[in-house]
Amino acid sequence: MGPRRIVCLTEEPTELLYLLGEEDRIVGISVYAKRPERAAKEKPKVSSFIAGNVEKIAALRPDLIIGFSDIQANLARDLISAGLPVLITNQRSLEEILETMQMLGCLVGAAEKTGRLIGEWKRNLDRFAVQGRQLADQVGTPTALFMEWEDPFITGIRWVSELIELLGARDVFASLKEKTLAKDRIVTLEQARATEADVLIGSWCGKPMNRQWIQDHLSTLPAVQSGRVHEIESEIILQPGPALFTDGAPAMLEALYSARY
Repeated sequence: MGPRRIVCLTEEPTELLYLLGEEDRIVGISVYAKRPERAAKEKPKVSSFIAGNVEKIAALRPDLIIGFSDIQANLARDLISAGLPVLITNQRSLEEILETMQMLGCLVGAAEKTGRLIGEWKRNLDRFAVQGRQLADQVGTPTALFMEWEDPFITGIRWVSELIELLGARDVFASLKEKTLAKDRIVTLEQARATEADVLIGSWCGKPMNRQWIQDHLSTLPAVQSGRVHEIESEIILQPGPALFTDGAPAMLEALYSARY
């Protein structure tokens, strides 16, 4: 039932299909797919995030290619032009992520099992939210500055902002969370410094956060002065999939309420 030869252009559908026990359907993955670890050993790597080998992908005879984000628009166009079946989602909120996971589960005939996973993820979020509110009552509400990139300075995507606030903290750039495109979440260094955020959390897409850069450019920020600077791996916070609910949420909770790095 459903597609039998799936190429996953991003990590989250790969991880979901493995969790569902449907990994035999996967015939190609992204070079950035790290979860689960065995996927990189078992599946051909056919794409980065914004580019892919169309001929190599076509040779796999996929009956579905799954991608995420408007950033993959050009790759999707090339694949569609080659006559290949492509599904690109563009989820931004926590709720949209869960809805997309349910849709993908339905596509492979695993709606019930996916629903159980989603129920577990929601319970995780509820538990972490309670812990966050309790900590905020004890130590005060953290004001958090999230960095997706440093040059230009890009603030957190909508689900990151929602998660910060769900955990009892305040996202200093919450006003930008409705902006669906990264270019619309660019702020100046002056704007970042003016937030006076007491926690700085970085997750730079595809590369480690540079602490020296932060010290050089944001040294006046209370978060930097107090040492409350934290890094969360991008694969658990910037991927709209299972890892966000199992690993990303507790990592965010720890970053928000940890005294020092």
